[in-house]
Amino acid sequence: MKILIITLAILVALPLAALADETTIVSAASEAAEGLDLNVVAELFKEAETLEDFERDLNDPEIGVNNLDLNDDGEVDFIRVLDEFDGDTHIIVLQVLLGDDEFQDVAYIEVERTGDDYNLQVHGHASFYGPNYYIVPHAHVHTWPCVVWIYGPRYHPYHSGWYWGHYPHWYRPYRHVHVDVYRTRTVHYHQRASFRVVNTSQVRTVNKVKYTPKASTQVKKRTVSTTTRSTTVKRSSTSGRTTVNKSSRTTTRRDTKVNSRSGQSTTKRKATTTNKRSSEQKKATKKKSTTERKSSTTKRKSTTTKKRTTKKKRRP
Repeated sequence: MKILIITLAILVALPLAALADETTIVSAASEAAEGLDLNVVAELFKEAETLEDFERDLNDPEIGVNNLDLNDDGEVDFIRVLDEFDGDTHIIVLQVLLGDDEFQDVAYIEVERTGDDYNLQVHGHASFYGPNYYIVPHAHVHTWPCVVWIYGPRYHPYHSGWYWGHYPHWYRPYRHVHVDVYRTRTVHYHQRASFRVVNTSQVRTVNKVKYTPKASTQVKKRTVSTTTRSTTVKRSSTSGRTTVNKSSRTTTRRDTKVNSRSGQSTTKRKATTTNKRSSEQKKATKKKSTTERKSSTTKRKSTTTKKRTTKKKRRP
């Protein structure tokens, strides 16, 4: 009898377990970074044949990996790709165009080769992803087409020639979408589980490359600090539909200005003293108003008393 009950329980549990599979997405550390999932960027780089192909995929609205709108104009910003290198160490810069001579780095793909060993990581700019935010692969990268290409004998460092107002013929500006829509259309990349998030650099020779990060004063998005940084996405295997279940989180918004020289962000918290002063001023005004009313009432009473006294004196 017990064996029969256990068997039935297993048969019931199996279909329920098959109804949905789960993928955990680590959220970015800022409002701006929620428009460019570096895990998905790494997947694009893994599949690209050249850096030019990679740049095109980044800005393709049909793929929808780029949802950045740093200047808050409602349109997705164009990301150009630049390769800075020293010997066998490369820093592939992902840079947003925000105006004439206005550039903002958002992330770096850092690659090194030491003998037969290859290391690669996607490094998020600290102003958007927070300090020490790295995406690293689970497997070896030496067979990836783009890695083979940049270490090939005919490779010349790729520097995108596009700039503000001048874009490739295939590019058409497209509208920024809500973060929930963005996560839904990129969730299938996470289900591949090719990468993981770490907080230490895996590329040891990255400092060999002399590159000064670029930052723009045109960035208008704000940083967001959250106590919970994960979202679980459940996909029904029977219906084929994808539903996003957000985890609850406490959010603190802060105004952020990016230092154009150092590339670092300086955060100005909204002073709570302003609210306190405002509250104190309201209380003082209210108290003053009450005092004036009491004073006016006292004066009226005094005047009325004087009038009554005068009338009494006039009586014969």
